[in-house]
Amino acid sequence: MESDFDLLDRQLVHALAVDGRAPFSTIARVLGVSDRTIARRYARLRSTGAVRVVGGVDPTALGAVLWLLRVRCAPSAAVAVAEALARRPDTAWVNLTSGGAEITCTVRTESPADSEALLLARLPHTPRVEGVSAYSVLHTFYGGPDSVIGKLGPLAPEAVAALRPRRLPHRPGPVRLDDHDRRLLAALAADGRADYEQLAAATGWSPPTVRRRMTELRERGLLYLDIDCDGRLLGIGPRTQLWFTVAPARLAEVGEALATHPEIAFAAATTGPTNLYASALCPDQRTLYRYLTTRVAALPGVTRLETGQIIRTVKQAANRPPGPPRRRP
Repeated sequence: MESDFDLLDRQLVHALAVDGRAPFSTIARVLGVSDRTIARRYARLRSTGAVRVVGGVDPTALGAVLWLLRVRCAPSAAVAVAEALARRPDTAWVNLTSGGAEITCTVRTESPADSEALLLARLPHTPRVEGVSAYSVLHTFYGGPDSVIGKLGPLAPEAVAALRPRRLPHRPGPVRLDDHDRRLLAALAADGRADYEQLAAATGWSPPTVRRRMTELRERGLLYLDIDCDGRLLGIGPRTQLWFTVAPARLAEVGEALATHPEIAFAAATTGPTNLYASALCPDQRTLYRYLTTRVAALPGVTRLETGQIIRTVKQAANRPPGPPRRRP
């Protein structure tokens, strides 16, 4: 796959995947170039939309349920339905799959009432929608704060170790957000590298308060840093969705094995007619065929596999933080 990006671009993206808020001086030292070179490269990549550091939110830390939806509709209506789903603040990764008559997406629902309203009332009664299959995510083996860039990037292990930030302790327990938190998450969703002064202006907090609250949200598992990047930077081709049926006794084993595959960007155990979902990245069809007939074919306990190639992504990661809790009537 041809691209206009060079090795330093790819190294910079890999460095940001390790620590999205690493100072340019630290990245420059590890990569052996000047601070100015790194700042200039990042500014160019970000201005062209090739790279963006974003603040991601794990909805399960708030007690929300993450759903994978497969929406079947008339081909002539697929784009309009996909665009309508993309406008919802609770959706992410809205895709049109091969054939053009199915839409897949992830949806965050914050209560059983939200799930019922979307899955039983709104979507099934949308004009030209012919069917909806919903799979709730039970356990994520790879994804979220685990970026596929870490598997595909060019940095040597010692460079990754030099960039990796201090490991934060995990603090279990429910997370409650106020309006200041939501403004903070919204600002980080727009720019995960915004400095503390900018974030203080957006939230009304002081810079030390912003720093402390960001650390707390990361320790709680709610906030993480993610990278949106042009697939050509790392030779990534179209994504292929894999829907597995796995013997329950082998489900954890297969999910953990998939998580180690360089091709896998996301893998999770789900409810539904299939019980394991994965998203694979291969540079071309030949590589995808080789992957399916070798490493995937060797997985134990797989009784059925369905594949679907994504032909268009209408929306990637959700850009809005969770809203305030709804008041009960």
